[in-house]
Amino acid sequence: MDRADVLEERIAHLTRAMDDLSDIVTRQGAEVGRLTRLVGLLAEREAEREAEAGQATPANVRPPHW
Repeated sequence: MDRADVLEERIAHLTRAMDDLSDIVTRQGAEVGRLTRLVGLLAEREAEREAEAGQATPANVRPPHW
């Protein structure tokens, strides 16, 4: 194998790795978006539950020390 072949092989492996990582990041981005929406829905549900129970501090309000 000459130097050009070795470089072409390395580029091919790096391109494949970059494509694989790009796919992973895309999937993780979608999962993070889904989980963010779910947490928002759960926070709203908990705030409604606390409001019905008559608690003073709703779940979606940060404590004063934040």
